[in-house]
Amino acid sequence: MKVVVIGGTGLIGSKLIGKLNEHGHEAVAAAPSTGVNALTGEGLTEALKGVSVVVDVSNSPSFEDEAVMTFFRTSTANLLKAEAGTGVRHHVALSVVGTDRLQESGYFRAKQAQEELIKASGIPYSIVHATQFFEFMKGIADEATEGDTVRLAPVKFQPVYSDDVAAAVGRTAVDAPVNGVVEVAGPDAFQLDEFIRNALAAKNDPRTVVTDPHARYFGAELQETTLLPGPDAHIAETRFADWAAQQK
Repeated sequence: MKVVVIGGTGLIGSKLIGKLNEHGHEAVAAAPSTGVNALTGEGLTEALKGVSVVVDVSNSPSFEDEAVMTFFRTSTANLLKAEAGTGVRHHVALSVVGTDRLQESGYFRAKQAQEELIKASGIPYSIVHATQFFEFMKGIADEATEGDTVRLAPVKFQPVYSDDVAAAVGRTAVDAPVNGVVEVAGPDAFQLDEFIRNALAAKNDPRTVVTDPHARYFGAELQETTLLPGPDAHIAETRFADWAAQQK
């Protein structure tokens, strides 16, 4: 099966390419560096000729509200138009657990707009919702930092290893379209503020983590279960403690 991965040179994309090729599929990375730009449409039609599945794991270079909305709306519309013209039979997109519950955030409003375009396109699709990657913990802390203080809500979350996300996206890509959402999450739930506090301490990061029930997560206020997957989620195998031990 020939699969084009939009954003195929990034963290998830590069792992996904490797996993698909290992299993005998022909996976091709598509990104601006390879001459394919979903935002401008450059190279899309040529890249999608003879392709069965398109997987979109691209992300906006800016999280500013207007920029991120423009990115996901424009790139997704360009992709879907090119897919319709070349006969692609399955569109797979990577999104985030809780997207529909995080609509105070400009980033998640843009992800929701992306998902709605996909659902309305008429192209068979699967959307993979993943929880926060282990590798993204510093990004969460940085976004919540003011001066030397990190403000985070005492809510549960269930982070996942990016390698497990790539595997889940790969399985979804080569299976039949579900025309719905598949969730993937890590095996352990943690309290967000405590987890980041411990992670920063382990790195000798001098910032102070303050527990604040009203602290915003990328612009959105969180409820206890906002970031948690549903009961039917695929639970990945890799535990954070095992992953962290390998990073030392």
